[in-house]
Amino acid sequence: MTSGDSATCRAKLGCAAFGIVLLALAGVGAKAQEDLPNACPVDGCEVKIAAVDKVGDELRLTLEANFKPDMSKNHFHVWWGELYTIEQVSNNAEPTYGVKQGDWHPTDEFPGYVTQSAASVSARNGAHTLCVCAADRNHDILDPKAYQCVDVGDHL
Repeated sequence: MTSGDSATCRAKLGCAAFGIVLLALAGVGAKAQEDLPNACPVDGCEVKIAAVDKVGDELRLTLEANFKPDMSKNHFHVWWGELYTIEQVSNNAEPTYGVKQGDWHPTDEFPGYVTQSAASVSARNGAHTLCVCAADRNHDILDPKAYQCVDVGDHL
């Protein structure tokens, strides 16, 4: 846990809960990202794009998350932000959010992900913003407020 993480944790959980988290970590040792559980923490599943690199005709995203993705459980959805909203990159887009379902690429590639399928550079149709969010085994987004979009125009 970094000092930034602990400050965020203290701000969200309060001092008593933060102390319990520290005791738990001290008892089992801090886990590496690959050892993270698939279950979402109390604050919810979070994923962000930490870095972007060009790889041939595609882009490699370095992802950071507070859970380990698994396609049969919680995983990531990657899409072009100018083409679809967060509500559209979900199997329940129409019944839950009243919007037409869009195209995204579901993945559990972590921490490195290379754009492909609906998230491929060839599918961007002029878009320059890649987005990522957490989704469940049904490909429903977990939280329509928990996503990140990054302008990747400099890498195209």
